[in-house]
Amino acid sequence: MKRFFTLATVALLATAIAGPVLAAKDQLHLYNWNNYIAPETIKRFEQSCGCEVVQTYYSDNEELLAKLAAGARGYDVMVPTSNAVDALIRGKQLKALDKAQLPTLKNIDPIYLNTAFDPGNVYSVPYAMSTTILGYNDVKMKELGLPTDTWAVIFDPKYLEKVKGRVTVLDSANELFAAALKYLGYSANDVDPKHWDEAAAVIRKAKPYWAAFNASSYIKELTVGNIWLVHGYSNDIFQANLDAQAAKRPFHILQGMPKEGAVLAVDNMVLQAQAPRPDLGLKFMNFMLEGKNSAELTNLIGSGNPNTAALAYINPEIRKNPAIFPPKDVAAKLEQLKDLTVAQRRLRNKLWTEIKAR
Repeated sequence: MKRFFTLATVALLATAIAGPVLAAKDQLHLYNWNNYIAPETIKRFEQSCGCEVVQTYYSDNEELLAKLAAGARGYDVMVPTSNAVDALIRGKQLKALDKAQLPTLKNIDPIYLNTAFDPGNVYSVPYAMSTTILGYNDVKMKELGLPTDTWAVIFDPKYLEKVKGRVTVLDSANELFAAALKYLGYSANDVDPKHWDEAAAVIRKAKPYWAAFNASSYIKELTVGNIWLVHGYSNDIFQANLDAQAAKRPFHILQGMPKEGAVLAVDNMVLQAQAPRPDLGLKFMNFMLEGKNSAELTNLIGSGNPNTAALAYINPEIRKNPAIFPPKDVAAKLEQLKDLTVAQRRLRNKLWTEIKAR
């Protein structure tokens, strides 16, 4: 009995001593796009809040929506694009924001506030922006004499035959149909079924020349020179070039803005309705709306920026980049995608499934 008492006492003492030491840190669960925040920024926020940021990634808004529709829980902050925010609000999947905890919201350019998808910004605050454009290996494209300012280069077989197997497009029905519609001279938000059929035909005709539908690893593929041309996000293409230069590759990865126009994505920070730590989520939002922190997104990953307080801290060379900060004539041809109705989504999914299956 004495031995049992001694062991039990030791065990209890050990537990009492170890408990505070081993206690888990406060955690913020961030559900974000791939490569959409700098590690340095995460570390600085963790130091400021005394917490740990646990990140989970998605590569397309449809992936995020499908996961949440299937019942995924446990996220605090998510970063969906405007059209996905619209869908999440209608689905009652977001928690209203306590604006008193967001004094830095004043830094956002008013043009990006009080939008049709979230009047009054009840649920969302702008995070960063990107354009969906062309990314290319400057040496290879010059050698082949291919244009880099038109969607035709990823859809027209007369161009594609020169880069067969060296092209990838985003694994996103919304983004790829938008590009095909712009190529055909329609709006990226055109919902005429006949025009969708035309866009699907364009995609099917080009598909045999593409290496893959790729929304995540194409940065690496561009960097190492396996892929020469992509349909991708401007900030990803920016990152691919940084990686290529760091590795001393004999080429640059450049951004090509299609003359037909392209998609502008404004991504927003939101709280999941069942967020475990909405308090930490609001702290993160307020932190990211500070000028210097927001500027770091642009300087390190090449994102566009709706934050007026960030402009003074952004690298002047990046501010001159028309794919990141489009001039007025380019901006006039950019469109933000709108959410689809249930019937439209069903038809788009049907067309997408047929395209992927062939």
